[in-house]
Amino acid sequence: MRYPAAEKLEIIRLVEQSHLPVRRTLRHLGIPPSTFYRWYERYQDGGPEALEDRPSRPGRVWNRIPEAQRGRILDLALAEPELSPRELAVRFTEQERYFVSEASVYRLLKAHDLITSPAFVVVKAADEFHTKTTAPNQLWQTDFTYLKVTGWGWFYLSTVLDDFSRYVIAWKLCTSMAASDVTDTLELALAASGCTQARVRHRPRLLSDNGPSYIADELAKWLGANGMEHIRGAPCHPQTQGKIERWHQTLKNRILLENYYLPGNLEAQVADFVEHYNRRRYHESLNNLTPADVYFGRGQAILLERERIKRQTIQQRRLLHHSQAA
Repeated sequence: MRYPAAEKLEIIRLVEQSHLPVRRTLRHLGIPPSTFYRWYERYQDGGPEALEDRPSRPGRVWNRIPEAQRGRILDLALAEPELSPRELAVRFTEQERYFVSEASVYRLLKAHDLITSPAFVVVKAADEFHTKTTAPNQLWQTDFTYLKVTGWGWFYLSTVLDDFSRYVIAWKLCTSMAASDVTDTLELALAASGCTQARVRHRPRLLSDNGPSYIADELAKWLGANGMEHIRGAPCHPQTQGKIERWHQTLKNRILLENYYLPGNLEAQVADFVEHYNRRRYHESLNNLTPADVYFGRGQAILLERERIKRQTIQQRRLLHHSQAA
């Protein structure tokens, strides 16, 4: 039970004026002797004001982000409102060379009412793919998605996505979903990945759904001629191609906010977003690296540098806390 400062002072007066021994008086009052002597010591040192309850939390946290850095985080959030707290934390760490966590950025933005509710419904898929890849160009995922151009009709985006790094290797905006469109995209992917110039032990395997263009004999012959194995997912189970399905959702959430009246405009928007997705968008499933970082083998060096920045930042906060407490 907590007693106000006035009641503590009254108890001290009663004990001082009582003709009974201190312990007997405290027993009648129901106050433990250790508690009373702690009150009495504080009363003698600081008077009645010292009997006020002290907050249990420390007045200063050693690892609190300095105000200057908090202001820079807010400036970055206002300058790039499309970034999530996770992406802001990574972007700030790399740009300012000062580590902040996702949770810290989220709390700071929430305190300033800068957190918005999700604008899109997330499509759920399986948690993990049952056979994981261990390096780029082991498995490629491919699929079509629909995009509309006003006055022109529907166009179909064919994409080849690296399973390990989520890197968009090649894409093509098509007017149909024929097997020839698939082979054209795969030829672009082979050229972009260097698999046609370098001698490799195994060509990438191809994972697709059971669409007409993917079960066509023309595609099977092309894959056989190029030494590529073809894997098809179970019918009516899109989570098998969960990574490329998630890519389609991410793409559409961004570029379908506008209407397009010329195919060239749509193609330019897709190209810009592919560049952003590959080289600037941090993936949570890739330890907040970009697909290009993982695909081109820069990921481990970046993670080590971030860990070094984190240790240096923590040390700076400790030193700042000690200097303010001294």
